[in-house]
Amino acid sequence: MRRLPVYFLLDTSGSMYGEPIEALNNALSGMFNTLRSDPQALDSLWVSIITFDREVKEIVPLTELVNFQLPAIVCPQSGPTHTGLGLEMLHQKVKQDVRKGTESQKGDWKPLLFLFTDGKPSDIQLYREMIPKIKNLGFGAIVACAAGHLADDSILKELSTTVVHLDTCDSSTLKSFFRWVSDTIEQGNKSQGTGESVELPPPPEEVIMVI
Repeated sequence: MRRLPVYFLLDTSGSMYGEPIEALNNALSGMFNTLRSDPQALDSLWVSIITFDREVKEIVPLTELVNFQLPAIVCPQSGPTHTGLGLEMLHQKVKQDVRKGTESQKGDWKPLLFLFTDGKPSDIQLYREMIPKIKNLGFGAIVACAAGHLADDSILKELSTTVVHLDTCDSSTLKSFFRWVSDTIEQGNKSQGTGESVELPPPPEEVIMVI
């Protein structure tokens, strides 16, 4: 069975402490419950979660959705946003994880990346150094989400042509965003084998596309 690898790169810096991180946990839990009700996702979806604050952690290595268990995501009360370090670990993991096709066996489907942040990279130089390396990995879609007034859409536009903005990090807004993410992943499943990038479904009103 060919796999659809999906990577979540999540900001857990100090600004996410308190209500935002609780809202993120609840929204992720709802999204994975939705995906588990999709037979095609259960067949092919593999998920990895990497968090970044002052440290970068792979809190869930690439795992089949059937066996996936969402741990409680935590964050420090303060500290920097090392997005560049997060991209560095992501690059390493995708190179390790994603199976290339051979003459005798088909490889994985194009992976998907969802990056969520409520701030700006504290390591902007490394962030910019990693961008071409990430783009060379051949993702089927890279979706970057800027949440709240401190997040910088223009910096995310350097990484992805698909940037969305959320006005707040409250529970209902994040649930709407991750419901849209689950729709996007299901769309990614449906477009497998076409060789084309994933066509994104229209976002809900809380999710603002940055042009």
